[in-house]
Amino acid sequence: DVQLQASGGGLVQAGGSLRLSCAASGFTFDDYAIGWFRQAPGKKREGIACISSSDASPSYADLDSVKGRFTISSDNAKNTVYLQMNSLKPEDTAIYYCAREMGFNRCTSSWYKGWGFGSWGQGTQVTVSS
Repeated sequence: DVQLQASGGGLVQAGGSLRLSCAASGFTFDDYAIGWFRQAPGKKREGIACISSSDASPSYADLDSVKGRFTISSDNAKNTVYLQMNSLKPEDTAIYYCAREMGFNRCTSSWYKGWGFGSWGQGTQVTVSS
């Protein structure tokens, strides 16, 4: 079975850091791009970052709210994608999900919309206190 297991969330004070992990199994990791998304209560899901498996090139959503603070990376030997989050703010509070691009090993131009992504993991809660 294809599985994406997100972990690493928790409660952190504003200004702190967290590193989320997305452990993948059940498919050839090198064949699919992986994306990180988040959804806050009462808000729409938004794409945060995506990493292409073909060359590990990252793509970030054009969100002023996360620019320069979040970094996506991957470890193909561990079939794991990471999201390093620094200088966290209360508005970063959300459930963070990772998902697999279903048809490409690269992040398409519309990746941030979540189109074409599947195998959504269960998510990990990130709560940032002020």
